[in-house]
Amino acid sequence: MQLPPPLETIPPEIASVEDYEALARERLPASVWAYLNGGSADELAMRANREALLRIKVLPRLLRPMQGAHTRLTLLGTELAHPVIIAPTAFHRMFHPEGELATALGAAATESPMVVSTSATHTLEDIAATSRTPLWFQLYIQPDREFTIALAQRAEAAGYKALVLTADAPLNGLRNREQRAGFSLPPGIEAVNMKGVRAFPPADRVFGSDLLDRAPVWEDIAWLRSHTSLPIILKGVLHPEDAELAIQAGASGIIVSNHGGRTLDIVPAALHALPAIVKKVAGRVPVLMDGGIRRGSDAFIAIAMGADAVLCGRPVVHGLAAAGAVGVAHVLKLLRTELEMTMALAGCRTLAEIRNASLTFAP
Repeated sequence: MQLPPPLETIPPEIASVEDYEALARERLPASVWAYLNGGSADELAMRANREALLRIKVLPRLLRPMQGAHTRLTLLGTELAHPVIIAPTAFHRMFHPEGELATALGAAATESPMVVSTSATHTLEDIAATSRTPLWFQLYIQPDREFTIALAQRAEAAGYKALVLTADAPLNGLRNREQRAGFSLPPGIEAVNMKGVRAFPPADRVFGSDLLDRAPVWEDIAWLRSHTSLPIILKGVLHPEDAELAIQAGASGIIVSNHGGRTLDIVPAALHALPAIVKKVAGRVPVLMDGGIRRGSDAFIAIAMGADAVLCGRPVVHGLAAAGAVGVAHVLKLLRTELEMTMALAGCRTLAEIRNASLTFAP
């Protein structure tokens, strides 16, 4: 697949993360754009993520001392410079020739952790060897359980700091926008870390298919826990009782997420699910949120509602498609700068102080 050359410098009119969306769209084939920016079915859940954040407003506090202000935190034993993490997204070479290697370079330039997708287009070892930022590895439990263990152990050997177990997608959602655009993986683009996995033939039904019959259950978390020393973060949690079950099964963290609106379309926004899950978890493990983050002020709102950190997916890929590693770094720099500005104007010196911020709802 031939892509236009990425921008070498960032145009001065690029002032926000969302400005990258138009640049990315200009550079990607229509079917690839449908894959990247589409959601499931009527795309209600995808839109809900943004709409939920836009309805929350902050009541700032005035004349508070700001000496020593910072965004540092410690997450699962790793000290981080700020709470914005690159969410797992697949097939980065579909958006830029250097793929995940460019994304990791942009992450390192901004001290941003990165979650590497199971469906990366570079080996997890190559990404780790070139990365200078904390890496987590996103994992799907495969029908082939032995292959799953081998993948987890490869990540551990390569120096990844955690496994992000995505649990909300035992099968793909009804991605009608992709279907209408006729999306298929371009030639030469593949999930290289999945080579050698046992393939299951496509089924013409949902119930009774081999894929669904072999889908993971709660016992599989304890099983995975017994084969790795890495912390396991469960991604895709929307129900408080599932957060409790995750902790009981040995999860070290929770990511509140509706998969960017790409699986079940009739679910709440991640932000709406966050407070009840934070209450149920009660500080026993970190709670992160993924979905709809487009401004540093969005991260502020999520943290004020109980999240320890946030993940950002599509905007990072927009930056990658537009300008490679430079675009990724600029997207993350914008988010971090906006978070710091929001904190300063709201009177919060640290992430802990954000938790005491006063929020209100827009009419």
